Amino acid sequence: MKELFNPAELVKFDQCACFNLRKASRAVTQLFDEVLQPTGLRVTQLSLLVGISIAGSIPITQLAERLVMDRTTLARNLKPLEKQGLIKIALGVDRRTRVVEITERGRKALMRAIPLWEKAQAHIVKGLGEGPWQDLLARLSATVEVALSRKTQPSKG
Repeated sequence: MKELFNPAELVKFDQCACFNLRKASRAVTQLFDEVLQPTGLRVTQLSLLVGISIAGSIPITQLAERLVMDRTTLARNLKPLEKQGLIKIALGVDRRTRVVEITERGRKALMRAIPLWEKAQAHIVKGLGEGPWQDLLARLSATVEVALSRKTQPSKG
């Protein structure tokens, strides 16, 4: 059977944007999760609590857009936070909309987690250096813009 590709060509995937961003994300997530362990929150949950806290009462669809997440994935990730009483999900004005907001219990959990988050954050910034960290932030924002711009361009063909 003839091979459809040369396995040696797979080496170029070492330069894959998605592979490298996900690899970095996994490593950073592991660090933050380890540091946040005493709170019982994972960094992904903390990020959701922060996003909800900043937004106030917000429809799940709008929150998904802000976080660049699929709505269904976001809804699934919100369930454990709701079960723990950290957020509240209620019907919106038109009954098809679900609105999420942080609870007092969620605010307290967030306040307990912030000093630990700061510790993990400082570790990353110190390890990279302030200048390279600021450059990385700018480049990550630009990467998000480039990736999202693909969605808004009309298809050719």
